[in-house]
Amino acid sequence: MRDEGAFHFLDGGGSMAAAIRGHNWASTSLGPIDRWDAALRIAVSMMLNSSFPGCIFWGPDFISIYNDAFKPILGEKPKALGRPLREVWSEIWPTVGPIAQKAYRGEATFSEDFPVVINRHGYPEEAWFTFCYSPVRDEKGHIAGILATVSETTNKVRAEQKLHLLNAELSHRMKNLLAMVSGLAGQTLQFAASKEEAHRTLVQRLSVLAEAHSVLMEGRRSRAPMRAVIERALSPFRSGRGRISIDGAPLDLSDKQALSLALAIHELATNSIKYGALSAPAGEVAICWKAGDVGTEDEFKLVWIEKGGPPAKEPLRAGFGTRLIGEVLAADFRGKVSLTYPPEGFRCELATRMRELDSPDSPESDPRLLAPAPSVPATH
Repeated sequence: MRDEGAFHFLDGGGSMAAAIRGHNWASTSLGPIDRWDAALRIAVSMMLNSSFPGCIFWGPDFISIYNDAFKPILGEKPKALGRPLREVWSEIWPTVGPIAQKAYRGEATFSEDFPVVINRHGYPEEAWFTFCYSPVRDEKGHIAGILATVSETTNKVRAEQKLHLLNAELSHRMKNLLAMVSGLAGQTLQFAASKEEAHRTLVQRLSVLAEAHSVLMEGRRSRAPMRAVIERALSPFRSGRGRISIDGAPLDLSDKQALSLALAIHELATNSIKYGALSAPAGEVAICWKAGDVGTEDEFKLVWIEKGGPPAKEPLRAGFGTRLIGEVLAADFRGKVSLTYPPEGFRCELATRMRELDSPDSPESDPRLLAPAPSVPATH
């Protein structure tokens, strides 16, 4: 018969205490549980009564004994109790084995946010742990095992990584935005005929940028839906509502492309109200785009088509708005922009490849808006 008093060291140990009590330890190098030495019993008792995830690896084979708090770390691994560390964590043994052996030689190890690729749910997954491997000595001072205290920090590390990416994206986006604001201010002041016109035009353009940036920030997007960008850019032109149609498949833009497209649409609408189709009661504007598969060489084409207004005429001089559409928009989409003036109505066409809509933005400030413009009077 078993001496029940020999099992008091398992008291208060929860479900793992029952599992340890019922395990066939005679089949392991530890031998029958009622013959365990005092050092092992004390170590197991302390570990079982701790709410912190802990595991004992006992003897040179590192036989595993763990508490309730440690079970989530094992996930769906096969039964680990009484099995060697090498078998339980075979996929990371080349990494953790030397650490365990180091502790078994008497040198404790502390590692914070330690990365490993483990298999505990039937597939490899990247995980991070903060842990300490400490030697456990018997009553004679000999190292008999290792106490491992482990805390999984996967969620914390991933949150920090996400925050780092978001901060980098925000910094990158702000550089683009500030470069555009600086360029817009300089170019608007240079082309304006008066201080009042400069103030009015600059406020309008900055409002367009703000709306485009709001689209990017909504829902914590890293990219902006093209239709939403266009609709926000057109929101100030209430007189054109009902006469501007928008048609195209759902498509997302990078932050720089969203900002430059919003500005271009604003300039096109402004010119249309002043000189084009939207200046006439029956005038109409159609905005449509054709898209292929994302990330491919398929063609992407966006067109602005006016009809029903006065006959289109090519301006004698290109103003900042025309320069922004023809140069900046083309460069940000890494494509070509054509502006044509057939009698039936002005037409603007942007053509590029779908892979260019998936390309990362350059983190550098955009020099094109900052470059000096020709020092000649120009139309809007």
